[in-house]
Amino acid sequence: MEPTKEISALLNLIDDPDEEVFGAVSNRIVGFGRTIIPNLENLWELTPDQQIQERIELIIHRLHYTDLVEDFRQWNLAGHHDLLVGSLLVAKFQFPELITSPVLLEVEKIRRNIWLELNNYLTPLEQVRIITGILYSYHSLKGTEIAYSDINEFLLNKILESKKGNQLSNGILYLILCDLLDIPVKAIGVPRQFVLAYFKQGYNNELSSNQLDKVEFFIDPTSGMVFTHKDIENYFKRISVPLVDSYFKPLNNKMVIQHLLEEASKCFDNEKEYYKKEEMQVIVKLLDE
Repeated sequence: MEPTKEISALLNLIDDPDEEVFGAVSNRIVGFGRTIIPNLENLWELTPDQQIQERIELIIHRLHYTDLVEDFRQWNLAGHHDLLVGSLLVAKFQFPELITSPVLLEVEKIRRNIWLELNNYLTPLEQVRIITGILYSYHSLKGTEIAYSDINEFLLNKILESKKGNQLSNGILYLILCDLLDIPVKAIGVPRQFVLAYFKQGYNNELSSNQLDKVEFFIDPTSGMVFTHKDIENYFKRISVPLVDSYFKPLNNKMVIQHLLEEASKCFDNEKEYYKKEEMQVIVKLLDE
């Protein structure tokens, strides 16, 4: 059978009431790759039945997801694990047709605004105050509590668009900017929070018995507020968790993206979209390979 005739035959079978038949049909359609998406979109527009439209949407999602998994696999194989690229891949889970150039331009605009204010004579605290002032005051970024009702608050493109993100997504934007500006701010593994730390010059990622001594101060990316060592010690006392050095080891970019995927997946903890939660968890495990 010629491919075009086979595609037409498969599309005609999408409305088959037998779920087993539909499963086989959808698997075969996905096998054609993303080039078949225009055919599916055209069929969706011509289909008045909402249930059939949902089936078509599911197949289109599977096609995009297959490509996304491969993109994550390639990102994982790269040595640097660029945080900006990883964040955009997470955004593409929800917005597969995302055009990344406006996001990249906006990040570059913020980076340049900060860079123009920096110089070699600033203290670490002065550097961070400039970053915070530009990001939260000049660019009006707002922080919210982490909730799992809106996936957009986890996605870089939507944060830049709405000027609103949660502690995790704001923190990742903060990390991206610091990485581009060569400022030693890293995420750390403080329990129940996504906290950033400004590391002293010459720090390394190796865990030692004085990990906390490598940190100048801490940053809450919800608002950019700075915290001292004493503030962090008080927090650990409040949650009754021992102050262990491993909590203050810098998280690498892959760990940050895995954390973002895990947290964002909780937005799909409902019967209708639970498959999306499982798909995000598959990517998390893929990054461990």
